[in-house]
Amino acid sequence: MATEREQAGDERLGGFEVVVAMVAVMWLVEVVDAIDNHRLDSHGIRPRDADGLIGILTAPFLHAGFGHLIANTVPFVVMGFAIAFKGAARVLAVTAIVALVGGLGTWLVAPEHTVLFGYATYLLSRGFFDRNLIELAIGLAVAFVWGSALLGGLLPRDGISWQGHLFGAIGGVAAARLLAPAREPRSGQEVAIRR
Repeated sequence: MATEREQAGDERLGGFEVVVAMVAVMWLVEVVDAIDNHRLDSHGIRPRDADGLIGILTAPFLHAGFGHLIANTVPFVVMGFAIAFKGAARVLAVTAIVALVGGLGTWLVAPEHTVLFGYATYLLSRGFFDRNLIELAIGLAVAFVWGSALLGGLLPRDGISWQGHLFGAIGGVAAARLLAPAREPRSGQEVAIRR
């Protein structure tokens, strides 16, 4: 029978594999998109169009060319691996929450590009909700390394969806809150609840 440490290592490895698989899919999609004259890009989020809802599932894998994909790959892998320390299920849950919240919010108001911002704000807020110093330190490191890029993504510019970045960020905070461990009520709170 596997020890707790071995099981945690297996969960981390599974998380790393999920991140690597998502990056591989992104690169494969971009290669196919480039070969096909960028027709796949039409399958992104199309705001307020019922047919555009499929973009909530496809948009995280679509990029505006190889330059955009290259710029996003390193932070995606670094932040994805930081999330993967809690296992494959955590990576998948964070990705699903960010894609859903970010995608629906974007669908309601603007174009795409949500997951990377969601990972960043998940890591930034996770330590606060989990009350964990190591996770707070990871969040501070993310802010230090990518903070200016995160803030820059919220500025309105041609060809860049600040709305997509904003709702992706909201999705990341939502994921951190939803996936935080349940807190034990303090003794004073417990008494107040029982009354």
